[in-house]
Amino acid sequence: MKIDDLCNAIKKTRCPICVGLDTSYEYLTDAYKSDSPTYSEISKSIYKYNCDIINAVKDIAPSVKVQVAYYEQYGYHGMKCFFDTMSYASDNGLIVIADVKRNDIGSTAKAYSTAYIVNSAADFITVNAYLGIDGIQPFLEDCEQTGKGIFALVKTSNPSGGQFQDLDVSGKKLYQVMADKVSEWGSGLVGDYGYSSVGAVVGATYPQQAQELRQRMNQTFFLVPGYGAQGAGADDIAVNFDKQGLGGVVNSSRGILLAYKKEMYSNVPGKAARQAVLDMKQDILAAFSRCGVEL
Repeated sequence: MKIDDLCNAIKKTRCPICVGLDTSYEYLTDAYKSDSPTYSEISKSIYKYNCDIINAVKDIAPSVKVQVAYYEQYGYHGMKCFFDTMSYASDNGLIVIADVKRNDIGSTAKAYSTAYIVNSAADFITVNAYLGIDGIQPFLEDCEQTGKGIFALVKTSNPSGGQFQDLDVSGKKLYQVMADKVSEWGSGLVGDYGYSSVGAVVGATYPQQAQELRQRMNQTFFLVPGYGAQGAGADDIAVNFDKQGLGGVVNSSRGILLAYKKEMYSNVPGKAARQAVLDMKQDILAAFSRCGVEL
């Protein structure tokens, strides 16, 4: 199961970090940019940039997350870059999360699942489960067949997420209702480490809710956005993990992709990204130590 592969990779690297490849053309240095920035050339430049980032971090980080919106904006060529980036990361031994947040029902959900779980290099995809079980069942079936996994939105990191997620529903918050459903859906897909292939997106910007969810969802692996650029620190994210330092992977995108812009790092993107990952790892492990967690 891919969830066990992710846990193994985290233990091997002692680095519960997901490098977010939310790569926009504007992020690239001039060395990567084309004199004729058509969508075709833009996508080739982004792919080269992504490959250099992957090469720089592949031995120290366990996973990457590729956000499809940054590629969709460049049309067909961008989508080719999206799939090629995932394949390159997978070929280089990284666990790949496709951040596509797909949701629909029936045959349409099945088509999404076929596209991203069955027929791509992604090991996990993100999904929006607020359409209910008929929008999730095709993904669950393909996870069971392939050993891959999903991360369902539960408590997101954005400031307005609570506008709906914190509403009271039959004595619970809406995000708690969703958390219980995600746990239920994943109960039959639990791997050797005790975590399910059906995971949850739990934002680092709400540490109190994350701590409650960690206790509530003891077999659910968390994808944790919000570290760094969105304002959450290492102490905020530590509550998402168990005492062995497992149970979650923390995403950072701009903090790694744009590390070359900081004076403390090299102006070479790959070198800067590598050091940013190492610094983030040190920050997280120090927070773990303060909480009595040992990875």
